[in-house]
Amino acid sequence: MMASKHVERQESLTKDQIDDLEEVFKKIDADGSGYISVSELGDALAIVGLKLPSYEIRDFIATSDTKIKDEKLDFEEFLGLYVLFKDRYDFGGKFRDQITTRNGLDNYGGMSATSTEGTTHSVRKEEQIAFSKWINRNLSSDSDCGHYLPLNPDSRDLYVKCYDGILLCKMINLSQPGTIDERTINKGKLNIYQIHENLTLAVNSAQSIGCNVVNIGPDDLQAGKPHLVLGLLWQIIRIGLLSDVNLHEHPGLLLLHKENEEIGSFMKLSPEDILIRWVNHHLARSNCRRQISNLSSDISDSVVYIHLIHQISPRDAGVTTTAENEPDLHLRAERMLQEADKINCRSFLSPDDVVQGNYKLNLAFVANLFNSQPGLDNNNNNALSTSDFDREGIVEETREEKMYRNWMNSMGVNPAVYHLYSDLVDGLIIFQLYDVIRPGAVDWSHVIKEFHHKRMMMEKIENCNYAVKLGKASRFSLVGIGGKDIYDGNTTLTLALVWQLMRAYTLSILSKLATHDGHIVAEKEIAEWANEKLKSSGKTSKISGFTDPSIANSEAIIDLVDACKPGCVNYDLVKAGHTDQEKLDNAKYAISMARKNGAKVYALPDDIVEVKAKMVMTIFACIMIRDFQQHALKKGPTKKN
Repeated sequence: MMASKHVERQESLTKDQIDDLEEVFKKIDADGSGYISVSELGDALAIVGLKLPSYEIRDFIATSDTKIKDEKLDFEEFLGLYVLFKDRYDFGGKFRDQITTRNGLDNYGGMSATSTEGTTHSVRKEEQIAFSKWINRNLSSDSDCGHYLPLNPDSRDLYVKCYDGILLCKMINLSQPGTIDERTINKGKLNIYQIHENLTLAVNSAQSIGCNVVNIGPDDLQAGKPHLVLGLLWQIIRIGLLSDVNLHEHPGLLLLHKENEEIGSFMKLSPEDILIRWVNHHLARSNCRRQISNLSSDISDSVVYIHLIHQISPRDAGVTTTAENEPDLHLRAERMLQEADKINCRSFLSPDDVVQGNYKLNLAFVANLFNSQPGLDNNNNNALSTSDFDREGIVEETREEKMYRNWMNSMGVNPAVYHLYSDLVDGLIIFQLYDVIRPGAVDWSHVIKEFHHKRMMMEKIENCNYAVKLGKASRFSLVGIGGKDIYDGNTTLTLALVWQLMRAYTLSILSKLATHDGHIVAEKEIAEWANEKLKSSGKTSKISGFTDPSIANSEAIIDLVDACKPGCVNYDLVKAGHTDQEKLDNAKYAISMARKNGAKVYALPDDIVEVKAKMVMTIFACIMIRDFQQHALKKGPTKKN
């Protein structure tokens, strides 16, 4: 019923209006997740000419014919709400005046047999150009990429040449080195099955580093669907650019710490917020009297960039600030970018992107500047030394914490999780995960989504208490864990809850495939299945459980992958596993082969070598899930009586 009403409402919009609204949606959806939050709806409506207080927007949603319960809107929900607002407030006449003329957009029709007739997707040409040039610059020396590069930024080269997965795999390893074992990438003259394997490897590996790949599959990438290729590439590039924006990699970031600010509060800042502070830090030490609060409108006249680049550049680079004297904004932006080129940092941006305030590309530009020339060491500007600060509270993110964070982000939680403990203190991310694991499990009317500044602590604890209650209802082992522990960021107890969320997610998928009576598959059954699969395939390896020391050499995992897809493993690449390095090499090969065959593995090679029982269990479970999926595909759809 609701869907049909949305269709009726949307019929009142022209195709151009829908395209314009999609552009607005993508602008607000800065992380490319495919969703905006209800709290961001006001920003989107403001762009199209309607400025309303947040309480009025929420009241409107609460009293309207909508089913938005998860605090997130996809584009279709946004479109439906826009029409509702348009009907009530009659602001449609302002629409064309408020939307900037859509320059630099390419429209592509539906590119699959199931696409609705007339379906189009708008693709921002500037992103196509920026990502193509970034790939050209960073992969030009890779011998495997020679016949793909250089990409022509102005053509469909990017989509055509990503079709076999090799460029995507290379970009993932550029973003997070070592994610994919290069030995598992199919190269040379490839048939359709080898191409599909590469693309499956790319999608599952991207997911393992925190990319949200919902609705992105190997077939979409092979078909070169521009909006999906660009969406995946942006996530991969963004993760790589922001991965080192932290205190562990750059202790000099302590110089951005404000007076009387607790170090714990500073460490909770997102990479974007840290980059804004970094820009302001250098502006304060330059002749520019500005400070910024965003990476769009505040930098659109190039003045901030002119002074930032001058401030961070080596003095022998010849960078000047003379571009500031240019009155034309586009010419000034071009001259600024020429200065950036002197320090090899002319990436992502064109003059138009600067003037128009393209958030994505400006974020990428600033992150690349930071990674190249952080300028946080002691110099003649009399900067404070990082030794002036207490570093005792600075702790590097553990492998386990990073893996959990990547898993959460790949589930599409909003906002993205940057700090495992501090980002969970209000319970909202945890509720989203419960809803993914068991849709409808969360009664959102019991969840506090906006916090009163005087009652914030108690309201967040109340949410966390409800999160623990849901865990107990799901039969999690949470003895001694209360909502206050989650709010306090208790490391051990928070990890205990997060692990059980991930475990429940994995086992829920497996149980749907393996049973028909709602029975939850036990870990013992996974081990039994693995041994039976190995035995029936003529393999000699076996495991006694997920703490079996023999797992460290990866033989059982590699054999299991080959048992599920006979002949896929090249045993010439498998090492004896006598030394730690041989064990690690085997573990890398095992995980990449599992992903290549469709298993959505999040665990890391070290987890296998060290026989981390929890993570090892998820590897076997994911391989089991994939095997059951393959059998289901071979049987075809179940006939209904």
